[in-house]
Amino acid sequence: MAVEELQSIIMRCQILEEQDFKEEDFGLFQLAGQRCIDEGHIEQLLEIIQNEKNKVIIKNMGWNLVGPVVRCLLWNKEDEKRKYYFLMLDLLLCNPKELLLGLLELIEEPSGKQISQIILLLLQPLQTVIQKLHNNKAYSVGLALSTLWSQLSLLPVPYSEEQIQTDDYGLCQCCKALIEFTKPFVEEVINDKENSLENENEKLKDELLKFCFKSLKCPLLTAQFFEQSKEAGNDPLRCFASEIIGFLSAIGHPFPKIIFNHGRKKRTWDYLEFEEEEDKQLADSMASLAYLVFVQGISIDQLPMVLSPSYLLQFNMAHIEVFLQRTEESVFSKGVDLLENGLLRIEDNSLLHQYLEIKSFLTVPQGLVKVMTLCPIETLRKKSLAMLQLYINKLDSQGKYTLFRCLLNTSNHSGVEAFIIQNIKNQIDVSLKRTHNKWFTGPQLISLLDLVLFLPEGAETDLLQNSDRIMASLNLLRYLVIKDNEKDNQTGLWTELAKIENNFLKPLHTGLNMSKAHYEAEIKNSQENSQEVQKSKDLCSVTVGGEEIPNMPPEMQLKVLHSALFTFDLIESVLARVEELIEIKTKSTTEENIGIK
Repeated sequence: MAVEELQSIIMRCQILEEQDFKEEDFGLFQLAGQRCIDEGHIEQLLEIIQNEKNKVIIKNMGWNLVGPVVRCLLWNKEDEKRKYYFLMLDLLLCNPKELLLGLLELIEEPSGKQISQIILLLLQPLQTVIQKLHNNKAYSVGLALSTLWSQLSLLPVPYSEEQIQTDDYGLCQCCKALIEFTKPFVEEVINDKENSLENENEKLKDELLKFCFKSLKCPLLTAQFFEQSKEAGNDPLRCFASEIIGFLSAIGHPFPKIIFNHGRKKRTWDYLEFEEEEDKQLADSMASLAYLVFVQGISIDQLPMVLSPSYLLQFNMAHIEVFLQRTEESVFSKGVDLLENGLLRIEDNSLLHQYLEIKSFLTVPQGLVKVMTLCPIETLRKKSLAMLQLYINKLDSQGKYTLFRCLLNTSNHSGVEAFIIQNIKNQIDVSLKRTHNKWFTGPQLISLLDLVLFLPEGAETDLLQNSDRIMASLNLLRYLVIKDNEKDNQTGLWTELAKIENNFLKPLHTGLNMSKAHYEAEIKNSQENSQEVQKSKDLCSVTVGGEEIPNMPPEMQLKVLHSALFTFDLIESVLARVEELIEIKTKSTTEENIGIK
């Protein structure tokens, strides 16, 4: 019945001129054709489409059947008639312009795992349709690539080797297929460089450049790459990255050219009309590209050997900053790796302090501090700490001094401040033992010590929260008292001793007395409460420093409170030793002065 109905519609249309086809005819043709497919009359429908007499009708109306045919291919994967569906699809690719829009609509429809299925199914027909277009081909390529990328960006990026192998959502398969889809258009740009259609060729090149940048952002920004080996060709995402970088070179934007263009006010692609959101993504794309080249070594052999390590670090610092601003562990870990790659090329103490005038040279170590203090993954925290130390080691003396001041003012973390103070102590030690360094002796050092030897809120400072910083400060002060004689006063400590006592030592004494009294009272209250709790078999809470300790068994609360008291005792013992050393040194100097007189 459906076949007869379709033949009736076709016979009526055969006597009409092409321009006389009505909208009603298109609708009736689609309905009848759909019924033929639904009822399984595929071979009869194929005969009608192949009939030369129906060529004009199929050319104008056939594209309406592409959707139903594609859905059959998608749902009937084991159907023995699939070969007829594919043949029919080839025959329906007759009105390229309308068919292009129809295929892109079909690509935009699905969600979830169906996204990759429909893309893999339609990439070949889509490529065929575009290659049949002669006018506005660049626009069509751009529209297709943009639509495909938008759908692929909805798929989750696999983050483990197992997930890459299983490829549940088909992203890896799509990336491979997308490269094959794009290659003919890249080759067209290469082959048409001497062609008279220069304007169209440039437009096609621009669309391909946009696609490459988008691909560097997604999926390659978050993609994980595993240890390089001879079997690296088995990693589909790495292969995709390599092909994308190859496309950039082929269309006239090789990575070395991008590096040499770095820092110029006008970039070589600034003429492109990126949408606002796309323009924002460029920073992510460039960071991803830098990581792929320098860390993964893709196309690294293209880099000229004349580039100095400090120039390459300067180039990459902005990209490292982009990575560290992200919250995804798979992304900011790449920033840490890229920083390591750049720093290992540089000799210790050779990175000039002038580089710190570039914003990213200060924001990157601040980004490392955030990873060190906020990242839930211990290995990443430890690596970020190691990279911060490596960064410090590479700076010259003035650079170290400047960075220390910056981090002491911005880190707001006791552990980080303790780490910086330990580094200050190390630099002072080098200066006293080897060569005099004006940045870690005398007036410059005193200015730095003003940020170290003080309590932020005087005697009311939370000593428990700041215990790491306070212990590091006391150890630094003890070191200075031991190593620097009052007579020599190389560090300037003895000139500033009165100020240090007033701003640091005396408030610390007062604070310790207040804190110990407070915690001893809380221990007493907790012990009294625990007796009542034992009767009720319940949990209790204790308020310390104005904040309530979370509900926990009384034994655990007592352990926490005793631990705090132990910390205060430790601070107090070091403080007492420092004051004892100061007294010994000043007494000794006084006696020497009396002896001289």
